[in-house]
Amino acid sequence: MGTFGHQKGQPAANDGGNYPAEILSRGEVQAVIGQCSKRAPTGVRNRALIVLLYRSGLRINEALALKPSDLDMGERSIRVLDPKTGKPQTRGWHPDADDALCRWLDTRKALGIGNHGTKLFCTLDGGPVSDRYVRNLLHRIAPRAGVDKRVVPHTFRHTFAKELEDAGAPVTTISKLLGHHSIATTAHYLDHLTNREAVKALQSIALPSLAPEGAR
Repeated sequence: MGTFGHQKGQPAANDGGNYPAEILSRGEVQAVIGQCSKRAPTGVRNRALIVLLYRSGLRINEALALKPSDLDMGERSIRVLDPKTGKPQTRGWHPDADDALCRWLDTRKALGIGNHGTKLFCTLDGGPVSDRYVRNLLHRIAPRAGVDKRVVPHTFRHTFAKELEDAGAPVTTISKLLGHHSIATTAHYLDHLTNREAVKALQSIALPSLAPEGAR
């Protein structure tokens, strides 16, 4: 049996396609994060990684490629390499992630993990953490958290974008924070409104009345 239950040698159920993105509520995110220990080193690391994904919108490969020197804690800025051009790109994180990041940085130091040649999110002996590990982690802890949605690293990127939109952030700002080259790509990220929700929203929109002047 292969990863997530499909037979080895057979294509996965979503081979060649993508599942639709699911957005988590604030409570669902907190429940998932709450499955990570605040004391065990691996839990501190996993908590910091998930919180950063949620509060920066980084792609999983971007987050796992980070070195400690790529973070500016004072400016809350992150230096990443653009996945398309390979050029440096500046991104950022929300202050909500400060505590989790600082705890992991302190834990790294206490474990004697040096910064030279190691990634920010590494094993307890300084080795690399794979995206497969992170996906399997979320696959395990989401059900334990009572979340029945499909939770993958990209879920937090979409949730971050949706929360920014709900907070009134301009699409141009959201686009820059996500590292998109096109606002059209960002618009696709934000297109989570269902037809039923659109119909409901229509009821509260003030449009010019068709009623005769005297009949109002």
